[in-house]
Amino acid sequence: MNGKVFLMAASDTNVDKTGLQVVGNQTAMDADRSFPAAEVNPTVEGTDKVSIRNMDFFYGQKQVIFSLNLSVKTNQILAIIGPSNSGISTTLRSMNRLFELNPESRFQGDISIDGKSIFDESSSVTELRRRVGMVFDVPTPLPMSIFDNIAYGPRLSGLKNKRALQETVEEALRMAVLWDEVKDRLSTAAMSLSGGQQQRLCIARVLALKPEIILLDRPCSGLDPISTARIEESLIELKKQFTIVIAPHNVQQAVRISDRVAFMLMGKLIEEGASSEVFVSPKDQRTDDYITGRFG
Repeated sequence: MNGKVFLMAASDTNVDKTGLQVVGNQTAMDADRSFPAAEVNPTVEGTDKVSIRNMDFFYGQKQVIFSLNLSVKTNQILAIIGPSNSGISTTLRSMNRLFELNPESRFQGDISIDGKSIFDESSSVTELRRRVGMVFDVPTPLPMSIFDNIAYGPRLSGLKNKRALQETVEEALRMAVLWDEVKDRLSTAAMSLSGGQQQRLCIARVLALKPEIILLDRPCSGLDPISTARIEESLIELKKQFTIVIAPHNVQQAVRISDRVAFMLMGKLIEEGASSEVFVSPKDQRTDDYITGRFG
């Protein structure tokens, strides 16, 4: 089987609900279409890291994504925006085949990473999910220490050397902009961290496995502005080493951090392009209506 048609796998009732809402200064955005924040994210031409081609997706008999064609550039942040039930979470979970955990899901089309189909018979799902890590909207620390949370994945992968584990944990926490806050209490329970710290811990846990691509599904939806700013800061730094796809908390977040943006509506890709262009001068009226808060 070459992955052109794929049926699979467990239950996830919220798999297709991004919960994205237009909040904050949407009225002001409508009045001022200059979007100055977008200017810090100029278009950087790069190679395609991920290519989604002719993707149709079904839950049972209901089709939720229609003929999706979308590329993700290497070492850039792609923000996929749109209202709830637009298929954004499903799109993210398709990139590392997490949709297979839902027995009623059905995928048609193909997704390739570096030119190779993720459904190729020679591909390992375990290796795919190491290469394409995912962070969800609700942080889920393991019931163990901060150190052991980060070391858990590398240990499962066979890393046993104590010094190497320590270096891996420190590197991951530094990349997630959390090291300075926890370096003196690595043996304390991860659940003792604040919500924002727990989310950065989850990002660090993914980074410890040395992925190539990071998927983030509304990672700041439950966080305060300060915690959100710290995560955004870390993501802007992380794109130097990783390719990032995010379903942002709101349009403003996409403006602040993305290089490219894709707008999805009711399972269809409406518009995609450089953030500095789409947010300033969208080509489709529906895109304009969404980013200026007329619906969503």
